[in-house]
Amino acid sequence: MQIHVVQRNDSLTTIARAYQSTVNDIVEANDIPNPNNLVIGQAMVIPIVGSFYYVQPGDSLFSISRKTGVPYQQIAAVNRIPTNQPLNVGLRLYIPQRPKRNAEFNAYVEPRGTTVAPALETAAREAAPYLTYLAPFSFQALRDGSLKPPLLNNFPAIARANRNVLMMVINNQEQDQFSDELGRILLNDMAVQDRFLNNIVTTAKRHGFRDIHFDFEFLRPADREAYNNFLRKAKARFNREGWLMSTALAPKTSATQQGEWYEAHDYRAHGEIADFVVIMTYEWGYSGGPAMAVSPIDQVRRVIEYALTEMPSNKIMMGQNLYGYDWTLPFVQGSVARAVSPQQAIQIAAENNVAIQYDTKAQAPFFRYTAEDGKQHEVWFEDARSIQAKFNLIKELNLRGMSYWKLGLAFPQNWLLIVENFNVVKR
Repeated sequence: MQIHVVQRNDSLTTIARAYQSTVNDIVEANDIPNPNNLVIGQAMVIPIVGSFYYVQPGDSLFSISRKTGVPYQQIAAVNRIPTNQPLNVGLRLYIPQRPKRNAEFNAYVEPRGTTVAPALETAAREAAPYLTYLAPFSFQALRDGSLKPPLLNNFPAIARANRNVLMMVINNQEQDQFSDELGRILLNDMAVQDRFLNNIVTTAKRHGFRDIHFDFEFLRPADREAYNNFLRKAKARFNREGWLMSTALAPKTSATQQGEWYEAHDYRAHGEIADFVVIMTYEWGYSGGPAMAVSPIDQVRRVIEYALTEMPSNKIMMGQNLYGYDWTLPFVQGSVARAVSPQQAIQIAAENNVAIQYDTKAQAPFFRYTAEDGKQHEVWFEDARSIQAKFNLIKELNLRGMSYWKLGLAFPQNWLLIVENFNVVKR
C-alpha cells in the first residue's frame, strides 16, 4: 500500500501510471467523490502490493530498513543494488510488503435519539471485519444500581457475524454529563454496588457481551481507591463467567496529575486488574477549545510512554479519533467547532479551493479557508499519513492495538491501512 500526497498538476491518471495502479482502484479505495477535483495536499492510499520510497538526504539502506521494517538486504536484492551502494537523493526504491504483527481493534458506536440510523448500522457492518471488539455506547448506571440500556438493534448480530467481542460499555453519566455523585454512590454504597453487578451479569448474559468495559469519568479524587476496589470485585465476578473486563482511562502523563478527570484513574492499579485499558488519547483539540490537532502524536506519545511505566504494553489500546473539527476564527470562549469526518474535510478544502497542509510535529493535516460569510475557518482532521504515524507508534511501543471514537464518520483509508499493517485478532 502506497500513501501518495497530491501535488500541483497531479491527476488520477498520472498517479495511477506512476504506481502501476488504475484510476478505478484508486477512486474505490479512497471513495473519491469528484475524481476531477483533487486537492493539493490530499493524502490517498494506492492499493498496490508493497510501496515505493524516495530517498531523502542522509538516507542509507540501513536507515530505510529501520524506517520500513524491511531488512536492508531484501531492499537491496529487490532493487538490484549492492548493499553498500550510496543512494542518490530522489532515487525511487521499491519496498516489499512489510511484515505484519497481530493487533486488536475496538470501535465505539453511539446511537443518538430514539432510533438507530440505518447509516450507523451500515458503518458498523463495514467496519466490523477490521475489529476485534464492537462497543455500543452505552449503558448508563443509575443510582439504584439498575441500568439504562443503549439502542442495540442489530449490533449484537453484527458482532456475532464478524467474530467481534461485543463490548458492554457502562458509564456514570446523568443527563449526558459524567456525574461524580453517581460515581460516589456506585463505588461506596455496597448494597447498590451488589445490585449493579448483578444487573450487569444478567444483562451481559442476555445479549452476549463478552467484555465489560467501565468508562467512569469525572470521579471524585477521594474515590480513587474505591474505584480500584470495585474493579477488583467486578473482575473476580466476571472471571467466573469467562468474560474480559476493560476500562477507559483519561490521558495522563504522570501519577500525580491533578484534576477530577485524572486523579481517580490509577494507571498502575488498572494495569494490574483489567485485561486491557483504552487510553483516551484524543481531544487536545476539542470542540469547545481553540483550533489544534485533535490527537497530536507528540502528546499521544507522552501519555503512552508514561502508561508504559505503570502497566504492560500488551494491555494498552491507544485511543484514536475518527473525526476532525472545523473552527471559526478567531476562537471565542463558549463557541463550538463543527465536527467533520476526514472525507468531509477534504470536500470542504475542494469546495474552497485551498491546499491541505501537514504539521510534521503533530503529524496531522489542516487547512484554513474563508467561508461565504467572510469568516475565517481552520480545520484539523485525520488522513492516511496521520493514522499511519499512529500505527507506527503502536508497533514501536508494542501496544495491544487501537480503539476508535466513533463509527459513522467516513475514513476509508483507515480500514485499508489496518490490513496493510496488522493481522486483526478475532476472538
